[in-house]
Amino acid sequence: MALTNPLTLELWTGDEVTMSTEPGSEFSLWGGSIVGKNLEFEQDKKIVQQWYFDGEPETSIVTIKLHAGKDNGTSVELRHTNIPDKEYDDFASGWDDYYFGALADFFEGE
Repeated sequence: MALTNPLTLELWTGDEVTMSTEPGSEFSLWGGSIVGKNLEFEQDKKIVQQWYFDGEPETSIVTIKLHAGKDNGTSVELRHTNIPDKEYDDFASGWDDYYFGALADFFEGE
C-alpha cells in the first residue's frame, strides 16, 4: 500500500520517511514535518495514526479508510480530529494539495 510502504512514500514525497505498519511504531513523513505514532492498520482498508503537535494538550487522530472501487480505483475517506484552530486552513489545503494531490499526481505519472 502506497500510504505505508517507505520506499513508495519516499518516491512520492521526495523526502526521507520512517514508516511501519506495526501498531505503536513511530512515523515521520516529509523529512520530519509530520510525525506521530501508528495506532491501527487493516491491510488495504484502514490506517489510524496519532499526529503530534508541539504544545497542544489533545492528541490529533488521523483515520484514513480505503474503499476499493471498480477498475482498480480506490476512494479515500479521511477524518482528522483535534486540529489546532490556528492550523486548520493549512491542514485542509495540505491534505488536498500535498498529501492526496501529490499521491494522485505520483500514480498518474506512472
